[in-house]
Amino acid sequence: MALFSPDALNPGVRKREVFGWAMYDFANSGYTTVVITAVFAAYFVGGIAQKAEWATFAWTLALSISYAIVMVTMPTIGAYADLRAAKKRILMIVTACCVVSTALLAFAQPGGVVLAMVLIIVSNTFYVYGESLTAAFLPELARKDSLGKVSGWGWGFGYFGGMLALGICLGYVLWAQAQGIPAAEFVPVTMLITAGLYGAASFVTFQLLQERAQPNADALRESGFAASWAQLKRTFSQARRYRDFMWLLACAVFYQGGVAVAIALAAIYAESVIGFKPQETMVLIFVLNLAAAAGAFAWGYLQDRIGHKLALGSTLVGWILTCVIAALSQTKGQFWWAAAIAGLCMGSSQSAGRAMAGMFAPPRQLAEFYGLWTFAIRLASIIGPLTYGAITWGTGGNQRLAILSTAALFVIGLVLLFKVDVQRGRQAALEGAVLA
Repeated sequence: MALFSPDALNPGVRKREVFGWAMYDFANSGYTTVVITAVFAAYFVGGIAQKAEWATFAWTLALSISYAIVMVTMPTIGAYADLRAAKKRILMIVTACCVVSTALLAFAQPGGVVLAMVLIIVSNTFYVYGESLTAAFLPELARKDSLGKVSGWGWGFGYFGGMLALGICLGYVLWAQAQGIPAAEFVPVTMLITAGLYGAASFVTFQLLQERAQPNADALRESGFAASWAQLKRTFSQARRYRDFMWLLACAVFYQGGVAVAIALAAIYAESVIGFKPQETMVLIFVLNLAAAAGAFAWGYLQDRIGHKLALGSTLVGWILTCVIAALSQTKGQFWWAAAIAGLCMGSSQSAGRAMAGMFAPPRQLAEFYGLWTFAIRLASIIGPLTYGAITWGTGGNQRLAILSTAALFVIGLVLLFKVDVQRGRQAALEGAVLA
């Protein structure tokens, strides 16, 4: 089979459309890489909050608030998108909102903690909405036995988008530092660069990606979110039928909590504990993204060969090892080993989870089920970073203990994964399609 074989795609789906879909991962990866991971996170703690003892906790609190908003709203938005066949239309709206609020981060200056937190809450909320909606297109594009590799195409390509954004920002930061320009002046420019790339790349998605779903005729006679809420309640009432999907959600709550720690706090840990300089941190995150791209791409093919469950479980073992090495690292060289393993596991674990969720989603309820998937992983994104921030604050800044405690999240996720039966979960999704 060719590397990007059309045999992996559903009938009527062309490669150019899959490219358009993958371009959204390319577009939004710059936001997580530059804003959440590499640049703004460390600047928030060291510059805006001026290294206060509560700074790391404030950063994780802002992220947690945004994830709480998503948890409450995304399942209903997903149900609405399914009933109205509006995934693409809503995706365009939330993307525009994320791009604008990211650009507004340029106005966050030292001491402006409240403004920075509000803009992070807003921008990250809309980012996650977009991430969930674009994932819901995956089962429409890929055949059942190729969900892993097609998901890997998107995640792998997405990391190159993150590297492009970070690479441009790194080049600008190095130039600015050589000119004696302070962080309070060069960090805002990186926010504008990130917002511009996000908007430009996502335009390709909106040109090429099709909305294949058809609106539900009964739903059109009801008020929009009333019908969505009714559908969502029906899904929860049928939870026993989708028990493997529910076990997967429980697993995701824990392991994605650990992934969220890596995304939100890697730069803070590298600079505060290991002693990385800002430009060294950006290089570290750049290489981490390169490893993540390779991991997501290669693991997608492996996942379809060895099975979704084994593929995901293997990455969780890698994450446990990452946490232990990071906690014990005393030098930059030692920490690079942790970062390399984290990079390989990051792309593969997130791609594997997204594909596995697609296996368990009834075809007519894709956005709704991915809304529930988003609910789980954003609950995880509250539990993981907020626990890390609380441990750091409560122990007077002991981030080594905080990162070591993160390993427990991956251990629990691995235990819960054993409860998932992939074939039973897929059969329940197909039966759900007949009953829908």
